[in-house]
Amino acid sequence: MLEWVIFLLGSLGFFILSLRSLLKPLSHGFPRFFAFEAILGLVVLNSRTWFIRPLSLPQLVSWALLIDSVFLAIHAIWTLRRFGKTDHTIQDASRIAFEKTTHLVTIGPYQFIRHPMYAALLCFAWGAFLKQVSLASGLLLILACLALFTTAYFEEQENLRIFGDEYSQYMRTTKRFIPLLF
Repeated sequence: MLEWVIFLLGSLGFFILSLRSLLKPLSHGFPRFFAFEAILGLVVLNSRTWFIRPLSLPQLVSWALLIDSVFLAIHAIWTLRRFGKTDHTIQDASRIAFEKTTHLVTIGPYQFIRHPMYAALLCFAWGAFLKQVSLASGLLLILACLALFTTAYFEEQENLRIFGDEYSQYMRTTKRFIPLLF
């Protein structure tokens, strides 16, 4: 019962955060909402197994991914806020405040991958999945991954419109989620 309450409250929070994006299906915030929901589902579904067999290989890999995801997300958000030159006058309701940047950030984690925050969410989703591998958690993981890939694609299209050739060149020199690979 508690898991359902947590899921519903979390879903309500994500819905409020994403409401404006949900009204724009081609914005990156639209599929991101479904990624958030799938990851929340993974966390709630597997919440009872997070500390069972803590030294097993899946648990160790899971914790490494979860810790990496937190570090990467914090570093990426800090870098974007510090160097992105946020402009709060930008009238795009589908973007969160710190996403309204006027400068393309290509340093820090952005030097190696275009979407460190989505890479962090992928790491978090995989970490939550490995807590208890099951058909249900596998389906939620697939949904999260597909939603994050779609989110990255939509955001790239938005960034091409905003930053033009500068972003196009940046795309040629970086990968989406994993440095040098993908």
